Amino acid sequence: MRSFKVIQPGALTTFQDLGRKGFRQYGIPPSGAMDPIALRTANLLVGNQESEIGLEVTLMGLKMIALAPLFVAVTGADLNFTINSEPHPPWRSYLLKPGDVIHFSNRKNGLRAYLAVQGGFQAPIFFGSGSVFQRGLMGSPLRKDEILEVRDVRQTSLQDIRIPEKYLPEISDPVFIRVVMGPQADRFEEEGVDNFLYSKYRIKPQSDRMAYRLDGPRILHRGKADIISEPVMPGSIQIPSDGFPIILMMDAQVTGGYTKIANVIMADMPCLAQLIPGGNIQFKKVDLDEAYQALEERESILIWLKRNLSGRSRL
Repeated sequence: MRSFKVIQPGALTTFQDLGRKGFRQYGIPPSGAMDPIALRTANLLVGNQESEIGLEVTLMGLKMIALAPLFVAVTGADLNFTINSEPHPPWRSYLLKPGDVIHFSNRKNGLRAYLAVQGGFQAPIFFGSGSVFQRGLMGSPLRKDEILEVRDVRQTSLQDIRIPEKYLPEISDPVFIRVVMGPQADRFEEEGVDNFLYSKYRIKPQSDRMAYRLDGPRILHRGKADIISEPVMPGSIQIPSDGFPIILMMDAQVTGGYTKIANVIMADMPCLAQLIPGGNIQFKKVDLDEAYQALEERESILIWLKRNLSGRSRL
């Protein structure tokens, strides 16, 4: 079923789901939504499975016209989402009529918004996922005049729901990003580790879905920066020979040969995904127990949603 016509594709708008799993041994990264909590929430708000394909809208500019009655939800960054030029806040669901024009006109806070539609978008599938991975030639960003489609699902009556403020992510500057030290933390000078943990780092403009490059106090090695290449994951923090951190993100390579001082905990990857170039980060060391507890807390928005959706009509 036709859902939208793209009037303006925006700075970067791509299909994303929760990523492709099981292909790292072939050099294929997981990709998927940079802020998976936001995508999962958007899908639940429209009665979808959490893993349905949605749109990841980066920075601003996406403008589309609805071609059918559509139940949609917007989560993540506040990119001044409007319906027929009327502002509507994120973390809500909305019913669109044919001819309604939606627009993410300019950034207020955050970097990436997510748009889910009841039934889920149709997109080319590569290795079991609809997530666009441009470097791997798996899909492409939206284009002007493109027609988007959703699965032809029976429309059901789903009430609007507003998520309480206490469950929404906080925005601060600097953003404190929690890390677990290792696996090569012993390869750095004590001063370098102190710089890492007690200094602010700025996100460089040369940052994208593959990696965030940081500027700040240098992190000095005890010896060489290189190691024998080994598996890396989103959240790995590499320190090349120049001493400036690189945080690997969802489209990152699957192996790397730079020493890694720490790993961002999974619960804080969505926060990281919402930071813009020029934003400030300060790292905070935690242990594994704290990392697991943080992940449980991060899931609270989804737990609340599932509990409050239990009485609603579902697909």
